[in-house]
Amino acid sequence: MPQTPDAAPGVSYVMPVLNEVGYLAPAVESILAQRYPGPVEIILALGPSTDGTSEIVAALQGRDERIRVVENPGVDIPIGLNLAIAAARHPVIVRVDAHTELAEGYTERAVETLRRTSAASVGGIMAAVGRPGVQAAVARAYNSRLGLGGGSHHRDDAVEGPAESAYLGVMDAAVLREIGGYDESLRRGEDWELNYRLRRAGHLVWFDPALRVRYWPRSSWGALARQFWATGVWRGELVRRLGARNSLRYFAPPALVLDLVLCVLLAPLLATGVVVGWAAWLLALAFLGPALYLLLLVGAAITASGSVADRIRFSLVLAVMHLSWGSGFLVGLVRGARDAVDTSRTES
Repeated sequence: MPQTPDAAPGVSYVMPVLNEVGYLAPAVESILAQRYPGPVEIILALGPSTDGTSEIVAALQGRDERIRVVENPGVDIPIGLNLAIAAARHPVIVRVDAHTELAEGYTERAVETLRRTSAASVGGIMAAVGRPGVQAAVARAYNSRLGLGGGSHHRDDAVEGPAESAYLGVMDAAVLREIGGYDESLRRGEDWELNYRLRRAGHLVWFDPALRVRYWPRSSWGALARQFWATGVWRGELVRRLGARNSLRYFAPPALVLDLVLCVLLAPLLATGVVVGWAAWLLALAFLGPALYLLLLVGAAITASGSVADRIRFSLVLAVMHLSWGSGFLVGLVRGARDAVDTSRTES
């Protein structure tokens, strides 16, 4: 990013939008509330929404001329992001999702961090929040090391420094265009893949825990399962493409799913005495993994705060996340993602 110490560079916020009637307005308001000294614009990549989101977008545009819209008939997030980036007028790109709200001072701190570190992409903490019930349990799982594997952008105790990826991302627009933007052949995992290419090209990706974004996760069991299944499928696709360059933590959920399948196959053989002796004892070790996982879920419920119902929901959310993601991963790894779509925001 060009160094212009005497003036704040212009910022273009880019946001893919599809069926976000309950979250879009607060997300945009959190952008407009940023006290950033330089010029800004907000570019919404609007998909064919069916829930009244388009009417909210029109109302927001009528209130502030800095809000612009590009149509994204293809729906996919990477396509919408590239359309918004192509329309952007400023040298700094700030990616924002419609389910997020930026903390006060987010933009100014992020731009300062870009300058201070000479990074191409900067990200911070995803602070998940939820309304009472399923969404609150999902948020707790997001913020827990047990939920998403303890990635730095989910941890308040994480230390600032170089990173594998950046949550959402505040990016140098010139570098972003130089590497070709987001990969439009992906439907999930596009942020990680983009930051992977940035690092491969010799650019720095930076984590700054002072940057916080409030995230509203899915609020129903079905939506959660569909989201994590699709995300797992596309992570499996990324493993097919990039192999060992993926972190080992991504392989834990699919290993659990394989172990569970193995246990289902072995159970009748052991119960009916088809396999006996030392072979039976050896095969019975397969049940150790699911047993330990069950203990983990019970421990998570016992140590969690809240009512009994809250604790049970938390453990069930962990199981849905892990098993959906792991099953999807195996599908993506074996046959590729093909046309897998995250339908969690387009179906009830």
